Amino acid sequence: MKSILECRPLLEAEINKVAEVAGYLWQKGWAERNGGNITVNITEYADDGMRKMSAMTEPKPIGTVLPYLKGCYFFCKGTQKRMRDLARSPMENGSIIRICDDCANYVIIADEPVMPTSELPSHLSVHNEMLGRGKLYRASLHTHPIELVAMTHNRKFLEKDVASNLLWSMIPETKAFCPRGLGMIPYTLPGSVGLAEATIRELEDYDVVMWEKHGVFAVDVDIMAAFDQVDVLNKSAQIYIASRNMGFEPEGMSAEQMREMSEVFNLPK
Repeated sequence: MKSILECRPLLEAEINKVAEVAGYLWQKGWAERNGGNITVNITEYADDGMRKMSAMTEPKPIGTVLPYLKGCYFFCKGTQKRMRDLARSPMENGSIIRICDDCANYVIIADEPVMPTSELPSHLSVHNEMLGRGKLYRASLHTHPIELVAMTHNRKFLEKDVASNLLWSMIPETKAFCPRGLGMIPYTLPGSVGLAEATIRELEDYDVVMWEKHGVFAVDVDIMAAFDQVDVLNKSAQIYIASRNMGFEPEGMSAEQMREMSEVFNLPK
């Protein structure tokens, strides 16, 4: 069967980017078994041929109505699929879906009828919210960065902006590349409506949200940018933990040094 990626180089490049990030997540140990999810809005790559493609499935309910996603197209990691397999064969371990005109259902259009992640409703709810706010974010990423998850087992890091300020202070790049910091959500049942609603609220102030004892949820303009934010945050967590393992509390950048960073690079304060 002909792949939807054939003769669509821009779409193929975007899917290849998803595969590359999936490989990074596996290599870093952030995606055990089928852990983690990726959902990318690919509507900008939809051409007349894609719009005319027949559905491979009956309409599937999303579980909510998402008015800003009418007619949108998404690439989604498949349910129970492994990131390491997604990295090798993205179109066999994920699918492209189209949101129906009722904004309450979707159909799979390519390449195979691989059912999307069970967390699709929460991912799509975030995309709907971002579009409603006029954000250009097209990618959402959920993964399990080891050191960041470990920090959430200490109650002090769950207090508002405690972790953000600590992580910013470990290395200048963290403040530069993740200037809105890390939001914190107390433990909530994975995949629940409550977790999705809490995530949407936190994304008003942050681009990366930490789910206590679970993982992170990041949004950005594309999947590589979303990965980059998580990567720099976790590098700071590694520096902090390495310092503690060496037997000392890391000094960190001073408040004045971080203020200077914010002023010079016009970052949020």
